[in-house]
Amino acid sequence: MIENDDQKAERAILAGVCTSELDTLTDTTDKSIAELAELAKTAGAEVLGSMVQNKDRIENGTYMGEGKLKELKEMAQNMGADLVIFDDELTPMQIRNISDALVDVRVIDRTMLILDIFAKRAQSRAGKIQVELAQLRYMMPRLTGQGASMSRLGAGIGTRGPGESKLETSRRLIRTRISHLREDLSEIEKNHELLRRRRKKNNIPVVALAGYTNAGKSSLLNYLTDANVLAENKLFATLDPTVRLLTLPDNRSVLLSDTVGFINKLPHQLVDAFKSTLDEVVYADLILNVVDVADENYTDHIKVVNRLLKDIGVSGKSIVCVLNKTDLVEDESLIPKHIPGAVETIAISVKTGYHIEELVDAIGRYSLGSKQKFDLEIPFGDGKILNELHQNYTVENEEYTENGVLVTVWLDEIMYRRCVAYVKS
Repeated sequence: MIENDDQKAERAILAGVCTSELDTLTDTTDKSIAELAELAKTAGAEVLGSMVQNKDRIENGTYMGEGKLKELKEMAQNMGADLVIFDDELTPMQIRNISDALVDVRVIDRTMLILDIFAKRAQSRAGKIQVELAQLRYMMPRLTGQGASMSRLGAGIGTRGPGESKLETSRRLIRTRISHLREDLSEIEKNHELLRRRRKKNNIPVVALAGYTNAGKSSLLNYLTDANVLAENKLFATLDPTVRLLTLPDNRSVLLSDTVGFINKLPHQLVDAFKSTLDEVVYADLILNVVDVADENYTDHIKVVNRLLKDIGVSGKSIVCVLNKTDLVEDESLIPKHIPGAVETIAISVKTGYHIEELVDAIGRYSLGSKQKFDLEIPFGDGKILNELHQNYTVENEEYTENGVLVTVWLDEIMYRRCVAYVKS
């Protein structure tokens, strides 16, 4: 549920288990609870408080133990909460048992919450299909045996998208719906593949903006290209990908692709459903990992992004780490000069324009891949070669002489071999 004129915000309590055995990126910590609170607020909830159970392991049946669930029930009653949000993805059995223990309080987990926010943010047809597909994949194993817990879904946070009526239909109908969505998504992926082939044919490098949610990717895209993309201080303010042309100082062009923001514990259903969108990163010539360096957890955010890039199949790519929001850092000496794994680290501020020129220079240098610049003298009789250079490669300069056309052009190895006879020494 989103707060509006007719409805009040749902009152939520956050809950989690800290095992002290998992790494800081997967365990429930103060940091993850704080982020969960921001997610809840983004979805429209009023966060009343939180309860974290320190336990050696997560209980298979009840997540945090029957005794702790009784405390959680009393806490919800005393605070007037109507929703409890758990910091991990719950199993079907856990959802059922927790719902039975809390009685009149709705139960959702971190995955449902994130899917709900994505359902709110999706604007394009592709985005809506991808979100609904992820939601149905999540709900499919949780339909059987839900009983009262399913009936308490109602119309609140975690129910956006497919909606209660679809989620309560039979497995057969949901499988049919998933099949149709996959077919629609397959057509969209074919279109994306055609666009990628066209870009490759036109020899226009693609630079993907990746990074943790709310790091400033959309703001950077707006600054560089006047894209006029929504940029708010909210988690997942934008969801649908945006591609814009950036003309570099040397008149070469690159395409900047703004992708969906990453987050810790990003539901695997979303990663699978958003494959065609995330492929913009996989097939990019250069990746800009945009980081909010003013966030005290920025080092964890970098780890999360690196882990997710690996999960979606990114390997062997040049990554420039862009440390954004330096204007909010009081002591600039604390800003790192180099982030491991990045070919270059550049500290910038989109708000003030600090070091943006250095970033644009780095984009020009690293987006060219294996191409090199050559001076060629092409005879007038070889106009076909000249035309191909203009269509598929970046020609920086051109002038006519008595013997032919002098061009300065960036060539890959294959084209260089075809033009080696024209290279000026």
